[in-house]
Amino acid sequence: MAGYTIRLFPDPVLRQRSHEVEEIDGPLRKLAEDMIETMYEAPGLGLAAPQVGVQRRMFVYDVGDGPQAVVNPAIVEFSGEWNYSEGCLSIPGLYFDLTRPKEVLLRGVDLDGEELEIEADELLARCFQHEMDHLDGILVLERLEPEQRKEAMRELRRRALAADPATAALAAPPS
Repeated sequence: MAGYTIRLFPDPVLRQRSHEVEEIDGPLRKLAEDMIETMYEAPGLGLAAPQVGVQRRMFVYDVGDGPQAVVNPAIVEFSGEWNYSEGCLSIPGLYFDLTRPKEVLLRGVDLDGEELEIEADELLARCFQHEMDHLDGILVLERLEPEQRKEAMRELRRRALAADPATAALAAPPS
């Protein structure tokens, strides 16, 4: 069983910028381990701490080379463009064609406190950008073209109404 429940849109924690990690310790390593378990169970390629309600700048990922965690990440370079259908564990079942930089250079720290520098392209670069957005309180919905966003919001309102008419207003776009 997964260590955490993934927070879903419109949970306000998803719109808050997370705080820098000041100490890499046993509880942070346990958080990463539980997040990896949660990510695999979802299933997903990446999961940011805010998606499990923890406002810390850390994410985990696995795009096929085994699970990794990055603490206090920053994208310091980017180049090119790549269009890809992108989904989000916090907005399950919806996918959006988005153009993002094709290549990025990510810097951060691993769970041993060692500095990392990862050159990534295509899917891994996309994963890093998506998880960085979560750490900054940005949802994939905010990356959409206006008409695409309206359509996504209509679908989210429809889902909210079907699930619980009393809470459907929560899925309304912010004014």
